[in-house]
Amino acid sequence: MASIFYNRMIRKITVAFGDLFNNITLVRYNSNDTEQERFIVPIDYATKELYVMRIQGDPNLDKKVMMTLPRMSYEMTGLEYDSTRKQMTNIKHFKQNGDVVNSQYVPVPYNFDFSLYLYVRNIEDGNQIIEHILPFFTPDYTIKVNMIPEMGIVKEVPVILNDTKYEVTYEGDFTSDTRAVIWTLNFTVKGFIFGATSTAGLIKTSITNIMNNIPADQNIVFNVNLDGNGDYQTKEMVYQGTNPSLSTASGKVVKWLSANNQLTLTNIVGNFVSNSSPLIGQTSNAKWIFNSYNIVQKDYAKITITPNPITANANSNYTYTTVIEENL
Repeated sequence: MASIFYNRMIRKITVAFGDLFNNITLVRYNSNDTEQERFIVPIDYATKELYVMRIQGDPNLDKKVMMTLPRMSYEMTGLEYDSTRKQMTNIKHFKQNGDVVNSQYVPVPYNFDFSLYLYVRNIEDGNQIIEHILPFFTPDYTIKVNMIPEMGIVKEVPVILNDTKYEVTYEGDFTSDTRAVIWTLNFTVKGFIFGATSTAGLIKTSITNIMNNIPADQNIVFNVNLDGNGDYQTKEMVYQGTNPSLSTASGKVVKWLSANNQLTLTNIVGNFVSNSSPLIGQTSNAKWIFNSYNIVQKDYAKITITPNPITANANSNYTYTTVIEENL
């Protein structure tokens, strides 16, 4: 979490939600059903309380802000982790950029709660705007959001309409017919939060070594530390554990070089654990703890794969050359 990154995911989802309701056109008609006027309903990011206070502060609709009705506003009211859409955490997206490969872990799913408010002077205006919106939500409407442009990640994000309600309030004195009609639509946007991106070099050569299994009579050299005591005897059994019958691993001594702190074993059974309990000689009772071991395996074959040309990248057409070297 110490790394600095900002993908602007909350901002992008908020802007994408507001853009859904941009450019809604309202038409008013005369009594003979001819068009009187039409205009685009403006929309802002603002809380419901902000506009309610302005309406209540000017019940006679004299102020300029009231002359712009109808209008809309929206706000994000919360977000919650969605465990039902969780993916495997260690999956990554990759994108090549020249000789560098950008990578990013899969995003974390979150549900964003939004509220859309419609402020109108009369019920007819509110009904017309609502009929512009409701047919598109059944109850969800899917939008595409360019989440991470540099990674080429575009997500289809469902926008779900949860409920719709409205209220009519009368303001002013007792004889006033000034009223405010406010529609409230609550939505859930199934979005994502992305983490930081990282870079890695491009792999241009792949080398695979095919080696033999370790046979039972393979000699393995154990490098012991300086905290032991005693000298192992050739051909005696060495074990690791409380006693020979309850040992977790055992082997037969081939050679013991005390000057080099090296013990060579063969016929190994079980798994010896380094920096743990000592290797105990059953006859000599020598006890030494080993910290590493050396195994010399035989190479059967080596496979080298390189692209052709060597300057090829993920976005170009290329073949590959395979070289197999066998050690007989």
